[in-house]
Amino acid sequence: MYKQVIVVRKDLEMSCGKIAAQVAHASVSALEMAREKFPSWVKGWMKEGQKKVVLQVSSEKELLEIYRKTLLKKLPVALIRDRGLTEIPPNTVTAIGIGPAPEKDIDSITGHLKLFK
Repeated sequence: MYKQVIVVRKDLEMSCGKIAAQVAHASVSALEMAREKFPSWVKGWMKEGQKKVVLQVSSEKELLEIYRKTLLKKLPVALIRDRGLTEIPPNTVTAIGIGPAPEKDIDSITGHLKLFK
């Protein structure tokens, strides 16, 4: 019934470790936003096993469009910008975290995206 989706930019060609860190940042940040505004969603998500899906986009423009649509739907969403201490320049937008939120609401925005590989 609930899930969290992390959308990551594929065009940045980050290392596996860097991607893992960005996904973690997005997951935790979105969870904290959801905890404030939608505590019942978080509670349901926790009971169901904390379903997460990591998807990919091919550009910053595509990521920001998903972010905009999520804001319009009033779902919890976190935009992640890197500090630029390792692989990529400071303030590079790397990922977004959406939810936890009802699956159908997230799928209406991200259902067309591919799994991150």
